[in-house]
Amino acid sequence: MREDRRLLDLLIIGVGPIGLNCGICCAAAGLSFAIIEKGVLVNSLYHYPQNMTFFSTSDRLEIGGVPFISHHSKPTRSKALEYYRRVTMQWKLPVHLYEEVLSVERQENGNFRTLTSRQSWDSRAVVIASGFYDIPHLMQISGETLSKVHHYYQDPHPYFGQRLIVVGAANSAVDVALETWRKGAYVTIVVREPSISESVKYWVRPDIENRIRDGDIKAYFNTEITDIREREVELLTPQGILNIENDFVLAMTGYLPNFSFLQRCGIHLQDNAHRTPVHDPETMETNIPRLYLAGVICGGMQTNQWFIENSRVHSQKIIQHLLKVKV
Repeated sequence: MREDRRLLDLLIIGVGPIGLNCGICCAAAGLSFAIIEKGVLVNSLYHYPQNMTFFSTSDRLEIGGVPFISHHSKPTRSKALEYYRRVTMQWKLPVHLYEEVLSVERQENGNFRTLTSRQSWDSRAVVIASGFYDIPHLMQISGETLSKVHHYYQDPHPYFGQRLIVVGAANSAVDVALETWRKGAYVTIVVREPSISESVKYWVRPDIENRIRDGDIKAYFNTEITDIREREVELLTPQGILNIENDFVLAMTGYLPNFSFLQRCGIHLQDNAHRTPVHDPETMETNIPRLYLAGVICGGMQTNQWFIENSRVHSQKIIQHLLKVKV
């Protein structure tokens, strides 16, 4: 338990790159703060596939003026984890890991009390920078709860020699399909759209297209899974129903922000397709005074709108506004 019960200027929820950057901006401004995280440091990055390569170059992932030195122009997951550990230590950021937030409540005096799995925190302001990687976007089909269905992927070894279906057509699905095929899986891609996504990394797209063209990886386009069973999967193709033998399904169908948590905090969601949380893009303040959002969570369902490189500015906006309203 924390012995120091002083009122913090800012409590930051989420120890991803943007949460860390918020902390760095606080430190530079002389504000008191803490950063709490229910998992490990940069929890979302840690759960990325082990051999993942970033789309961005290393300089666009930098925070806090700490150089990100990489032997390749596009760093790997392991290099990113090493970098953000180094940033945290260099700035001596007060991170509190394995501490899940249970509630955030605005008090009558305008300050906040945040209850976690370990303690409570009092702060003048709160920023939620929790990302969107914790809740899989489910297909809502029969059999999706079977143990053979996975919504996260880390390593190809478990799929060696197995009949694997990969669902999706964007970067995650393509990376998984190629890596598992190269490590000995029999891979089939199931795609609702008519082709591989245009957003797929330019140096990867020719590879997956060639593997499909050569028959190394089977692809069904304009197709959906309608039922998953222990030893087979039912597909709805343009030609009709097709049942194929299957051992594992990797559903790379994306992830969702924790909308229920935002709503429990009192944050309104816009009535649009993306369920965008209400916030001022100039200050990042939500409909609740001094409760802010930062990072990818600002886009709601539009999870491809914000990245590390274009949301680092959120931290500066928040701190500038917080300094103006400080009493």
